[in-house]
Order: sequence, then structure tokens, then C-alpha cells
Amino acid sequence: QVQLVESGGGLVQAGGSLRLSCAASERTFSRYAMGWFRQAPGKEREFVAFISWSGSSTDYVDSVKGRFTISRDNAKNTVYLQMNSLNLEDTATYYCAARPTGYGSRWYGDYNIWGQGTQVTVSS
Repeated sequence: QVQLVESGGGLVQAGGSLRLSCAASERTFSRYAMGWFRQAPGKEREFVAFISWSGSSTDYVDSVKGRFTISRDNAKNTVYLQMNSLNLEDTATYYCAARPTGYGSRWYGDYNIWGQGTQVTVSS
């Protein structure tokens, strides 16, 4: 089974940028749709973005549209989340997830493989 490892989180000032990476352990990664979710303390897990297996289809939650970009490199078994113009509301633990079909979903229940999460903290 594919294993996912996130990296790239950290502390950044408001208005700054971070790029999260999610590395998969197997080449079967290319068959999976991938999603990014986040969870802030005391809040439910929230959909952020997904990308289809080929990268041809993406979707974003409204609050990050125009600021975040999801992409993938199937040759490197890696999915990325480029985050620009970060604000305090983006502070959360970010998780990548794999869905065993080629098409993405906004519902976390459709993803059956999860990474351990990476913390993103935006300061004022």
C-alpha cells in the first residue's frame, strides 16, 4: 500500500509563501487522485485542493483560490501544494491523501491513504 510523507511546513509571516510536498512510496501513486486537507485546532478537517491522476483536473476550496496551486510530478511520485499570500486563517496541520481512483473528491471519506501531516503556522 502506498505510504505518504509530507514535508515543507513551518512558520511564515503573513503574506509569505510555503511549498508543501507529499512523497509517495510507490509508483502506483500515478493511479491515484491526490488531495490536500487541513485541520486547525478545534476545527473539523477541511478540504483544500485535489488533483486528478493525470494532473488535468484540479479543484480548490474558495478561500485558497488564486493563492494556492496543487501540482504533481508522477515521475517523482510527489504532489505539491504551493501556498502564496498566506494569512492567519491558513494556520493548520496540512495532510495529503490518496484516493484509489483517478478522480479527485472534496470529501475526506473518499481518501483511504493519509500522510502524518505537516504543521503550517502563519504569524502576523
